[in-house]
Amino acid sequence: MGDILFLAHRVPYPPDRGDKIRGFHILKRLAQHHRVHLVAFADDPRDLKEKKGLARYLGNRSIVWRSKSQLKAGIEAIFSRRPLSLTAFDNVALRQSVENILARHRIDTIYVFSSQMAQYLPSKPRQRVIMDFVDMDSAKFAAYASASRGPMGWMLRREANLLLQHEKSVAARADASLFVSEAEAELFRSRSRADRVHVVENGIDIDYFDPGASFKRVDAIGSLIVFTGQMDYRPNIEGVTWFAEAVFPQIREVHPDARFVIVGRNPTEAVKALTRHPGVMVTGEVADVRGWLASAAVVVAPLKLARGIQNKVLEGMAMARPVVVSEAAAQGIDHGGTIEVGATEQGFAEAVTRLLSDRSAAAELGAAARRQVLAHYSWDAKLAALDEVLRLPLRPEKQERTARATRPPAPTA
Repeated sequence: MGDILFLAHRVPYPPDRGDKIRGFHILKRLAQHHRVHLVAFADDPRDLKEKKGLARYLGNRSIVWRSKSQLKAGIEAIFSRRPLSLTAFDNVALRQSVENILARHRIDTIYVFSSQMAQYLPSKPRQRVIMDFVDMDSAKFAAYASASRGPMGWMLRREANLLLQHEKSVAARADASLFVSEAEAELFRSRSRADRVHVVENGIDIDYFDPGASFKRVDAIGSLIVFTGQMDYRPNIEGVTWFAEAVFPQIREVHPDARFVIVGRNPTEAVKALTRHPGVMVTGEVADVRGWLASAAVVVAPLKLARGIQNKVLEGMAMARPVVVSEAAAQGIDHGGTIEVGATEQGFAEAVTRLLSDRSAAAELGAAARRQVLAHYSWDAKLAALDEVLRLPLRPEKQERTARATRPPAPTA
């Protein structure tokens, strides 16, 4: 069996944010039985210093710094009539790295992590192509567009439409298209009419996210309500803003000692400005999120827009904390009733208030959430589906091309 080429839009190490967590664990799984070569972008200088963390899992690796500005990518998108999501990741050096790996090694599978990287596939790949869309990006931009007006609304609708055409085209060439939840997979099937669509869900490192593990605790002052996430990501920004402005004041009326703590790197100015509300705190990047989760009276995920499975929800559950989420954040998670779902401002506030008022019930809910994660969300359990995908037959046209390539030449007269 040949090697695997793993294409990633961001270096999957260290596994400290959603996309990198999934990418790392999938790469690690593939490396158990295959030689894996990595070609990926880096957009954080610290990621260029973390090469040793991946060395044990890889054959060759090529990491390319992604320096293209949004302005340049936008101009290229307009003139090329391509999605901005693709032009932002279009890079000559990375394309050459892919071509070199394919020329020098016997690659029989190309694993494409995120649709932006599908532009680096050969035009007619003879290799097995596994396209890990994770979520349906075109649907995300369509949701943004529905809430926007004017030039921004036009740009977002354009992006959504062009991305959908791109996703359809890629799926038509892939031997398997992967999504993180059945809801995302079914949405893609309905909008693209694609076949060979499969679900490979996210898991969680249940040994790392363990309330009994060794990590530095946070000294809690008041009742902490904790949100964790990348704080320059639009759904996270919108979620914490809604919670701080519309939900949290209702909670403070009953629990004036409550504090809403926003934990995560790169908080925007809009996020930092939320500290003007009484009881709201923004930490920025922290060395270890587990300390904040362990000290939380309640973990919240008040996302208005969420696709797939939210790692932040699984992490709160794994740490045996009571978790309250929006309907959007609950989608795709087999929680078995071990988390609270707030459908409205009032409903969300009431759920958090109730848990702050009854610490015994909150502890029971958190313990049940931990048991649910242990039973259903280990990475080994979730990535067993990936092993099955690797055994699937190639598309018929690829089988024919392979047969022609290996067929002995006809005898000459």
